Amino acid sequence: MVISSLESLREHLQWAIELEHATLAPYLTALYSIKDGTNIESAEVIKSVFLEEMLHMALAANILNAIGGTPRFDYKGFIPTFPTPLPHGDGSFQVHLGKFSPEGIKSFLNIERPAETDAEPLEENYHSIGQFYAAIVEGLKTCSQALGEHKVFSGDPAWQLSAETTFYGGAGHLMAVTDLASALSAMDEIVEQGEGMDHASIFDGDKNMFHPEREEVGHYFRFQEILVGRSYQLCDTPESGPTGEKFSVDWGAVHNMRPNPDINDYPADSEPRKKMEALAQGYSDMLRVMEQSFAGEPRLFGETVGTMFELRHLILELMQMPSGDGGTTVGPYFAYRPPAHCHESWIEIRESGPYNVHGDIPLVRKKRVTTDKGEALAWVTIETIPADDGYVLCRCGKSKTKPFCDGTHDRIDFDGRVAKEFAPISETQETLEGDGIRVKVDNSYCVHAKYCFNKASGIRKLIPESAGANAKSQIMVMVDRCPSGTFVYELPIDGEMTEVEAELPKEVAAISQDEHSNTAGPLRVSGGIPIMKPDGTFLETRNRVTLCRCGQSKNKPFCDGTHASVDFKD
Repeated sequence: MVISSLESLREHLQWAIELEHATLAPYLTALYSIKDGTNIESAEVIKSVFLEEMLHMALAANILNAIGGTPRFDYKGFIPTFPTPLPHGDGSFQVHLGKFSPEGIKSFLNIERPAETDAEPLEENYHSIGQFYAAIVEGLKTCSQALGEHKVFSGDPAWQLSAETTFYGGAGHLMAVTDLASALSAMDEIVEQGEGMDHASIFDGDKNMFHPEREEVGHYFRFQEILVGRSYQLCDTPESGPTGEKFSVDWGAVHNMRPNPDINDYPADSEPRKKMEALAQGYSDMLRVMEQSFAGEPRLFGETVGTMFELRHLILELMQMPSGDGGTTVGPYFAYRPPAHCHESWIEIRESGPYNVHGDIPLVRKKRVTTDKGEALAWVTIETIPADDGYVLCRCGKSKTKPFCDGTHDRIDFDGRVAKEFAPISETQETLEGDGIRVKVDNSYCVHAKYCFNKASGIRKLIPESAGANAKSQIMVMVDRCPSGTFVYELPIDGEMTEVEAELPKEVAAISQDEHSNTAGPLRVSGGIPIMKPDGTFLETRNRVTLCRCGQSKNKPFCDGTHASVDFKD
């Protein structure tokens, strides 16, 4: 069978995305079933393969974009139900979700098995992934010859992901695809990382991501290393097997998860079901961001790689949670879930990761204007930062591209857990009664921006004098400039004390240094933007809040002023 039309080629490249994605959950499950501090070499192998499967999915999507297609990740059916055959394969074996075990590694060998040197290309019902990709290669050549390369490669180059535009983090080459030559190079990268080079060598042409002094072998041969408990070295061949350094494999040092976890095994409102549902929602939300990354926002792809590993917190909880049968644990659950809300724009707090900003929310940089004595006077916007409709902001404080995230949070094992459950602020505010004005304050949100006082006076000092218009006006100005919403005021309107909020733009502002301080500040979020916690629920929506971006607040996700004591820099 030959892929001879552009429409068919686009369809098969979407299948390639489905195929690469189908391997992610099994590899991630095996990886996180390994107990901490054990099976170090095996965990490195599985993590490296997992990252390269993410790369393969990205390369397939790049090719699909290049030929005018639309990579899709956000639809029911994209996430398979396990056990499952490989998408569009010959169904000769099933892929399971299971713990790290000899049977699981043998299943991974089935997934990654090299094509026979004389195996014909197969565009469906393939026996090996190599046969399927050989059919796509032939389809690329056939369509280019029949239609002309210029007509086939009609996609927008700006939508391409590459090492220059996107953080990836694994071995191999994330390359842009703009013509037949680059498309064939991308296909070579996919196949060689899976089965070695040209059906003749076990090596894939890359360096080992954990041991750069070593040449990397293909996925199939990496899984063989685990079964044998020995690494391949340069003189080795498929016939010799690995003859290099031995390493220990402890099949018992794993969480004994129930195979192919099913949410329907647990009652509604049970803790296992809640955690499984949270994982399914988080994983589906991650796929939605991934789809955005291939629809003109390539910077988001690196964040999806980090998010995949951030989900480990939920996965590890499920790995250790008793299933109720007296012997096994629950294990992770992957399933499609539609968006959990209907907001056009919102901020998503990733578990121990960054802030994902969704929708058309302007991003600016502001600084505090002060007197020569350091007294706060006003805020001024000093820069409008170019950003797509959707961007990712650093929360760990260590990114080299602040205010944007560069994936550092994953490499430093950032602990970004939300500090506590936050009650509605109306339940926690102290009330300051004035004459014709009422001020409410909750100091737990204070970021010490110092707008509530100066050398001459302050809100608390002015309250007893609030019968006078001057004192009342000063109070209102001080409250309006408070970035965190620590203070709000009420005025008598039509006989009722009514809360009055400053009219603030919908925007995210990174607070930069002022004239008298080299310390940068938090993110000032204004305009009533909804903020979603890692568990999918929303914080109380307020006109303005300040979110920590130094990574060290004790009141996460909110700023508590720690940035000043740690000398946080932008």
